[in-house]
Amino acid sequence: MLERLLKDSRYSISCTLKSKRLVLERLWDGNICRSKLINNTDKVCTIDEIKVFEIDMPFDEDTFYYGEGYTMLSQNYGTIKKPQDVTPYTDSGHYKLKSIEGMTIVYNLICFSKNNQHDMLAFTSCNRFSGHFCFNAGRLQVIINTERLNINPGESWDLEEFIVLSGDNINCLYKYLGERIQHNYSRLTEDKIPTGWCSWYCYGPDISEEIIINNLNSIKEKNVEIKYIQIDDGYQKHMGDWLVQGDTFKCGIKALCKIIKDKGFEPAIWVAPFIAEQESQLFKDHPDWFVKDAEGKPLPSDRVSFGGWRNAPWYMLDGTHPEVCSYLKQLFKTMVQEWDCRYFKLDANVWGALPFGNRFNKTMTCVEAYRMGMKAILEGAGEDSFILGCNAAMWPSLGLVHGMRITGDVARSWDTFSGLAKECFYRNWQNNALWVNDPDCIVINHLDTELIAPDGDVKALDKTVTEDEFLFHATHIIASGGMLLSGDNFTIMQEQKVNILKKSIPPIGVAAIFDDTTFSVGKIELDNKLIICLFNWGEVDKDMEVCFQGSFEVFDFWQDKGLGKYNKKIDIKNIKPHSAKLLVCEPVTD
Repeated sequence: MLERLLKDSRYSISCTLKSKRLVLERLWDGNICRSKLINNTDKVCTIDEIKVFEIDMPFDEDTFYYGEGYTMLSQNYGTIKKPQDVTPYTDSGHYKLKSIEGMTIVYNLICFSKNNQHDMLAFTSCNRFSGHFCFNAGRLQVIINTERLNINPGESWDLEEFIVLSGDNINCLYKYLGERIQHNYSRLTEDKIPTGWCSWYCYGPDISEEIIINNLNSIKEKNVEIKYIQIDDGYQKHMGDWLVQGDTFKCGIKALCKIIKDKGFEPAIWVAPFIAEQESQLFKDHPDWFVKDAEGKPLPSDRVSFGGWRNAPWYMLDGTHPEVCSYLKQLFKTMVQEWDCRYFKLDANVWGALPFGNRFNKTMTCVEAYRMGMKAILEGAGEDSFILGCNAAMWPSLGLVHGMRITGDVARSWDTFSGLAKECFYRNWQNNALWVNDPDCIVINHLDTELIAPDGDVKALDKTVTEDEFLFHATHIIASGGMLLSGDNFTIMQEQKVNILKKSIPPIGVAAIFDDTTFSVGKIELDNKLIICLFNWGEVDKDMEVCFQGSFEVFDFWQDKGLGKYNKKIDIKNIKPHSAKLLVCEPVTD
């Protein structure tokens, strides 16, 4: 039904010239639509946006939906009548992207669900333009943001590919969507899912060579088989001067990377390549490299968007500037060749793709600017490097990262643990389809010192997280099927907590599939076993029944306890509030 409605729908072009000779072609191949804008007039036309499809809302107001965000931190769900944000860091509120009174806006993917019927609309490419969906109880619009670009007489634009999917199994729809996106982009792959340790969640920006080495030695002494030691934010003197270390790294990152390798690990480095602070040498030497305001001056991000979480306001590098791409290529080439580092966590990426200000090349969109910068980074880093996107624009990153953070930052609290699990599970389908998912660090130990967040808040005084809640969090990380980096202080970790981490390594590599959005029962089907993840998000004990095909010997993973042989189903009684069970099921053959 939805596909037919879209094929018959009207379209509109918001522009400076109203003419029937400004034409939108919509070419359908089954359920896939490729659109083209053609300027058959004799005038230059400035295009604000294109409503590729506009229909009366075909679903009633109580229909459930899920919508993606432009940015990593933004997701949206609820009913058409009562939309909700998954996190408080919304595209419109936090990043100041477009909002319309009385309408809900989501980006690149929306799925409507009711009575076990699912209707999914999605863009399967993001090469030049960003797509979004604008809706309320009366209307549904599919829109491409053309950023007030000029289209010349006789010129045509290929727009982004679009798909319509319908069916009674939402997981099959997501699988199909992932395959179509992979058809358009060759996914960057890694032989093994990364494992490692990250400094941020026990030290924040207050790191030093001594801190890194002490944790490195503890990891080795405790015989934890991880690969990467990630030096996070705090090593650099200024945001933007990534090759200039601060006073607490007197020997330098190059020497520290050598120590890491000599101990049998691989160095990993945090970089925010698309931003710089005003005090950085990069900004002082090259103000022309940054996105400009209307007066031609570098545009501080806090005038148009979120200013940044540390040493703000940030200024946004312009990926359309050829010297910027040369700089990014050389920056990562230097880190590879001189530091011998081949793992890069790229943070604050969305600042390279914000649709604000004026760029060097006025014929290019913010998506093109970002993708040009990312391609320069990939070229500089080389084919044997691993690129992790973080705080990134999601669809504009397609085909340009090996891994992608798909949740906000972890903190040691139940509200954060449960919130991140929800963010993650809505995006489980992306794991091994678009990239390898990064659910953020696993933390299973309280901190012994205060952790001061960049906004000045104290993050580590509350030690009320229970052991059940820590295991809920650990189970969520395993259920993600993605990367596994520890965020704990290894110098104070007790043997019990170290053993939990060891049991979580290596990552399974396959994300759990859930039957519904309560995310209570997730299943991971492997070649030789079935893994069941049970989550009690509530405040009282809960009984759960899980059905499966065949007979299994069931083992409680966290308790190291056999539960016996079960045929076709298993009942687990009295699962505690804020806790999870991880069951490993081995097939029984008669």
